[in-house]
Amino acid sequence: MNKKGYIGEFADTYKKDLNLPDEVKIFDTTLRDGEQTPGVSFTPDQKIRIARQLDELQVDVIEAGFPIVSKGEKNSVKKIVDEDLDTEICALSRSSDEDLETALDCNVDSIHLFIATSDLHLEKKLDLTREEALEKAVTSVEKAKENGVIVEFSAEDATRTELGYLKEIYEAVENAGADRINIPDTVGVATPKAMRNLTEEIKKVVDIPISVHCHDDFGLAVSNSVAAVETGAEQIHAAINGLGERAGNASLEEVVMTLRSLYDIKPRVKTEALVKTSSLLERITGIQVPPNKAIVGDNAFAHEAGIHVDGVLKSPGTYEALSPELVGHHRRITLGKHTGKKSVKKQLDELEIETTKEQLEEITARLKDIGDKGKIITDADLRAIAESVVGTLPREEKAVKLKEATVTTGSTVTPTSSIRLSVKGEDRIGSATGVGPVDAAIKALRDVMGEISELSLKEYHLDAITGGSDALADVTVKLEDKDNNLYIAKGVRDDVVLASVEAMVNGINRYFARKEEES
Repeated sequence: MNKKGYIGEFADTYKKDLNLPDEVKIFDTTLRDGEQTPGVSFTPDQKIRIARQLDELQVDVIEAGFPIVSKGEKNSVKKIVDEDLDTEICALSRSSDEDLETALDCNVDSIHLFIATSDLHLEKKLDLTREEALEKAVTSVEKAKENGVIVEFSAEDATRTELGYLKEIYEAVENAGADRINIPDTVGVATPKAMRNLTEEIKKVVDIPISVHCHDDFGLAVSNSVAAVETGAEQIHAAINGLGERAGNASLEEVVMTLRSLYDIKPRVKTEALVKTSSLLERITGIQVPPNKAIVGDNAFAHEAGIHVDGVLKSPGTYEALSPELVGHHRRITLGKHTGKKSVKKQLDELEIETTKEQLEEITARLKDIGDKGKIITDADLRAIAESVVGTLPREEKAVKLKEATVTTGSTVTPTSSIRLSVKGEDRIGSATGVGPVDAAIKALRDVMGEISELSLKEYHLDAITGGSDALADVTVKLEDKDNNLYIAKGVRDDVVLASVEAMVNGINRYFARKEEES
């Protein structure tokens, strides 16, 4: 389906009023600002692995690190340069001779120079005047350009810098030879409108490309980054999974797909590798991607509600703004209390399990019941439930039907079970005690059914379908009659006692069905 089929044409109504650039480059800061995420520290080998993946992703710039911070950091940046990747490799440097020389020694393609410009930072952190900071910025840009590297200059804390001074310093570094300037929202205090206005103001005084670096302290990093593009910014700093200081940076995957799908601006990023790259960073950092994370989260293309599933199965665009395959994801139909029969039928078809109409209704009812209890239903759960239902006799052929089963147990209470059955239309109630809740339930079952006195329980097997304390119980029993005929049956429930009783009842029904055939 084409883009407009998924997105619609609503966005086109305002695009004519925007100053959108022809292209937007992606400056990836995962290895630098992303590593500043609390608790994250990459080994040199991990940095190289991530850099290779970013190169495969085809970002425009990889900010490989901050060489001055340690010998290990410098060596890591050098090793990434030695990989001879197709992507531009950049190193971060303060506007100081020592920083710059250390970064240049790594033989990177570009240097990201920065100095704080807000009065707060100048006074409280750097103890510099505006004039001194301006001189440092210009001098460092000139020295970097003398060494033949690409220079991107950032005025740290730009969004809290007095606008007149900010314009002055950006004009000065452009005249000194800077190739790009970057507007950082260092503590994430900008709003989209403020970012649009600031970018527009800076474009009035510089001709070189404008880049933006937005933090997510108020959850606005992506919105602010895209807002800057609306007034002509040509590059966005971003990190995989939104990693970075404090609340993180703009999420690369969200930035790329927003530009591509909503603004018709296509960065060169290979979108099909987004999920793969996200998963790599998730494994290496140990920071899990929330399931509801846009674009790359497990639930980004998951559907449960019956109405949604019906629509998606008929035409994906009904409930998907973009194709999951475009970002390396896949569509997932989840099962729970909102599930409809069409969803269940679709999943069963994929598992190659055939059902009758009645069996499908029974499976759907069980799934809804389990979903009501907050259980997440996996494919393994579905298969077990389906096989349990499909493996039983049709409803109308069942001689014995379980109406109710209860168990009382505890550290000072002898396990006691009560059972209510319908046996060939006759209601029966019985109870018994046992050495455990399952033993008590099976004895109660025998108590109300003298007809099964000849059946012996030859084998009892319990499996947990999936891990976790809420795993479904999958019970298999093997019953044997006096003629050595075996009756194997299953029961699958979210309660081990109910699963055990269900398995027994299913086996008893098979026993009765055989006796009917022989009579």
